[in-house]
Amino acid sequence: MSWHGLRVEQVAQQVHTNMSSGLTEKEAKKRLKQFGANELAEEKKPSALKQFIGQFQDFMVLVLLAATAISAMLGEYIDAIAIVAIVIMNACLGFVQERRAEKSLEALKKLSAPESFVLRDGEWRKVPSAQLVVGDIVKFTSGDRIGADVRIIEAKGLYIEESSLTGESLPVEKQTAPLAQDAALGDRTNMAFMGTLVTKGSGVGIVVGTGMNTAMGQIAHLLQSAPTMVTPLQRKLEQLGKILIVIALALTALVVVLGVWQGHALYDMFLAGVSLAVAAIPEGLPAIVTVVLALGVQRMMKRNAIVRKLPAVETLGCASVICSDKTGTMTENQMTVTRVWTNNRLWTVSGTGYEPKGRFFYNGKEEKPDKQLQQLLLFGALCNHAEIKKKGKTYMIDGDPTEGALVVSAAKAGWTKEKIAHEFTIEHEFPFDSTRKMMTVIVKDRSNRRWIVTKGAPDMLLDRCRFIYINNEAKPLREQERKTVQQTVNMLASEALRTIAIAYRPLSPTEKVNDETKAENDLTFVGLQGMIDPPRKEVKQAIAECKKAGIKTVMITGDHILTAKAIAQQLHMLPPNGKVMDGKTLSTLSVDELEDVVEDVYVFARVSPEHKLKIVQALQKRGHIVAMTGDGVNDAPAIKTANIGIAMGITGTDVSKEAASLVLLDDNFATIKAAIEEGRNIYENIRKFIRYLLASNVGEILVMLFAMILALPLPLVPIQILWVNLVTDGLPAMALGLDPAEDNVMKRPPRHPKEGVFARGLGWKIVSRGFLIGIVTLLAFLVVHTRHPEDLTHAQTVAFATLVLAQLIHVFDCRSERSVFHRNPFENMYLVLAVLSSLLLLLIVIYYPPLQPIFHTVSLPLTDWLLIVGLSSIPTFLLAGSLFARRRA
Repeated sequence: MSWHGLRVEQVAQQVHTNMSSGLTEKEAKKRLKQFGANELAEEKKPSALKQFIGQFQDFMVLVLLAATAISAMLGEYIDAIAIVAIVIMNACLGFVQERRAEKSLEALKKLSAPESFVLRDGEWRKVPSAQLVVGDIVKFTSGDRIGADVRIIEAKGLYIEESSLTGESLPVEKQTAPLAQDAALGDRTNMAFMGTLVTKGSGVGIVVGTGMNTAMGQIAHLLQSAPTMVTPLQRKLEQLGKILIVIALALTALVVVLGVWQGHALYDMFLAGVSLAVAAIPEGLPAIVTVVLALGVQRMMKRNAIVRKLPAVETLGCASVICSDKTGTMTENQMTVTRVWTNNRLWTVSGTGYEPKGRFFYNGKEEKPDKQLQQLLLFGALCNHAEIKKKGKTYMIDGDPTEGALVVSAAKAGWTKEKIAHEFTIEHEFPFDSTRKMMTVIVKDRSNRRWIVTKGAPDMLLDRCRFIYINNEAKPLREQERKTVQQTVNMLASEALRTIAIAYRPLSPTEKVNDETKAENDLTFVGLQGMIDPPRKEVKQAIAECKKAGIKTVMITGDHILTAKAIAQQLHMLPPNGKVMDGKTLSTLSVDELEDVVEDVYVFARVSPEHKLKIVQALQKRGHIVAMTGDGVNDAPAIKTANIGIAMGITGTDVSKEAASLVLLDDNFATIKAAIEEGRNIYENIRKFIRYLLASNVGEILVMLFAMILALPLPLVPIQILWVNLVTDGLPAMALGLDPAEDNVMKRPPRHPKEGVFARGLGWKIVSRGFLIGIVTLLAFLVVHTRHPEDLTHAQTVAFATLVLAQLIHVFDCRSERSVFHRNPFENMYLVLAVLSSLLLLLIVIYYPPLQPIFHTVSLPLTDWLLIVGLSSIPTFLLAGSLFARRRA
C-alpha cells in the first residue's frame, strides 16, 4: 500500500482505527496475535555442529581424507596423522570465520526503538515497540527513535534524521499532506520510518507497517536473500584442487599398473601410488593460503582497514569498480558554510567540518571580515540553538546541522558562544515552522539596544523585507536588488549549496512584539550563507590514483541530484561524457536494461536500497568485480551482494559493518586505495607460493614417475615427500606471502576476474622448473645408487637433500615474474630466515640419529654435499641465466 499517496482520513479508514481514541487494548492484542510482534524476522541458522561438519565437504579435503585412510591401512601412521592435523586446522579456521560472519540482523534489531508512546482506549501510554500493531496511533518528539513505519497525521516543526536509511545528509522536514504515488523513499515527507531519529519538533502518526513489512524490514529481507559472492581466489583454488586430484589419481593408477606389469608386488606399488598422490596434492596449500591471508589482515589493520572475511583481502586486488556512498564516505557528513554574500560581495570561507578555524577570501585574496560580514555572521549565530562541542580532538555539533554550520562560520570570525553570551541576551523566540520557513529572535545587547533577527528560506524571507543592508546602512529594497539576491541564490544553488537568508529590524527600547506576523515584517535584508556537506580533502587524490590503477569510482547516494553532481565534479570523478541518473529513471529499468548503460553512469542520485542492489548486480553482469562502500542501514544489502563490501568504522551503523567484508577505521576513502594496493600484492604473493609449491610438487612427481618408468627403486619414501610438502615447503611459502609489493602494483589495470591462476606464463614456469628439479633429484639418486647399489637409504638421503635444496634455491626465483636477478633477496628477511630454518631442519633430519630411522636417512659426507649443491642450483640459475642473457642481448 502506498500510504504516502493517501489522505489521512483514507489511511485511518484502511487500517480501521480511530484517530481520537486509537485502538482498544483488546483489538491491539488481537492484531498482535494475528500478525505477530513488531520485530525483524531472522532466518534459522545452522547448528555449530552442522557448520563444523560442512568444513569437510570440500572435494580436495575429501580426497586428502581418503589418502589418510589408505596411509593408515598401509601402516603409514605418521603420514595419516600429519594430513588429519592439517585438515582439522583448516576446518577450525573456516568454522570460526563463519560463526562470526552473519550478525547483520541482530544489529538491525538494535536500531529498533525499545518503547513507544501509543494511544489505546483514549489514553496515552508507553508500550514496548515490539507490541505496536498496524492502526496504532503513536506520538514522538525530539530524541525519539521511531518504532514502526508511520503515516504522519500531525507535525509541529518535525524533522527526522533518515541518513542511515535513505542516505540524505540533512534531517528531513515532515508534513501531513498526501504525495505522488511514485515518490521515492527519500521524498516521502509524510512518513516516518522504523529506526530513524527525531531531531526536532514533535509529531503524531498512524502505524501502517510493522516488523518485516517496514522499510527496515525490506532491508532485512534483502540481507537474507542477498547472495554471498564466491571470491575469484576461492573459485581458482577449487579448480586447482580438482585438477591436482585428477592428476594424482591418474598418476597413482598409472604407477600401480606400470609397477605390477614390471613384476613388482601389488602392495609395494600401491604404496608407491599413495606416495605419488601425496606428492601431487600440496597438503599445505589451504593452510598456507589461510595463514598468508591472515598475515595480510594484520598489515591492513596497520593501514586502518579491518578485514572481517579473509577471502576479501584477495578480492580487493581485482576490484574494477568502487561504488561509494556520498554522505560520510566521500564527504565530511558535516554541513559547512563555504560561501557568504552580503553588501554585493561574495566571500569564500575556508576550514574543515565543525572545527571553528578558517579564513575568509574575497576575489581570491584573503581578507579580514568587514563590519557588514561580521554583522551577518553574528546574526546567524544569534538566531540559533546549536552549540559547538569538543570531544578529544574532534569538534561536534549539538543540534541541527544547518544551525551548526552557521555557528561555526560565526566562530571563524571570532563570534564564540562565550563572547555572544557575554554581549547579548535573547528576550524572546518565535520558533521555526514549516509554513513560515523562518525562525525569529528578539535580541538585546549590553547597551539595551534591541533587534529582531530572522533567518530562513531566501524566497520566503525576501518577501518580508523592505530594506537591504548596503555599506552598513539600510536602503530601500528595489526590484533590481531583489533580482540580484535571487540571481545569487540561483548561482549558489547551482554549486549545490543550501542557502539561508538573514534579515533584521531595530526595535525601540519599549516596543513590544507579541506574534511572529508582526515580528517578521518590514525587515532589512542582510545577506546569504551558502552551505554544503563538503568532500573530504583526501578523496580527490584517492579517486585519481584508483583511476590510474584502472578502477572506476561510482557515487551512489540518496541525496539530491544537484548536490551529488556538484560533489562528483569537485572530486573530478565525473568525466565530460559521464552520465548522472536518478532513482526515478532507475526504477523504470530492469537489471538487464541497466547493464546496457551502467558503464557510462558515474553518479546515481536519490536512490533506494533496492536500487543500490540493482546497480551492483548490473555491474557484476558486465563482468566487474565490485567494491561497495557505505555507512548506513540502506547500504547493507548492496554491501553484502558486492564482491567486496566496505563499511565505515566511525560513522557506519552496526548493520553495515556486520554485512561488510572490510571496515575502514578512519572512514577515509583513501584507505580503500591502500587496501586495494595491499589486496593486489597479497594476490601476487599467493601466485608466488602457488608457483613455488606446485613446481616443487611437479619435481616430486617426476622423480617418482621417471623412477617407475626406468624400473628403479623408489628415490623417495612417502614420509620424506610429506616432510618436504609440510616443512620444507611450508615456511618459505608463508614467507613469500609477506613479500613487499613490486613498484608497479598500482600502475596496471585490475586483473580480469576470469584470469586463471596460471596466467602470465606461470604454468610454464611451474612445469619447466619442476621438470628440472625432478631431473636433478633423479640424477643425484642415480649417481649415488650406481656408486653404492647395496645402500639404498644413502641414495634416497642424497635425493631427499637435493630435492629440498633445489626448492630452497628456487624460492628466491619465485619472488619476481622476470628472474631471480631482478630482486634483492634481502628485501624479504622473513624469507631468508625461513630458508635457513628449513635448511637447519633438513640437517637435523639427516644427522640426528633418533630421527634417521623415522625419515629413512643416513649421515652424508662432504663430497655428497658438493654434488647436492651443484645439482640443486641448476633449475634456478640455468633458466634464469638464459633469460637474463636473452634480455640483455
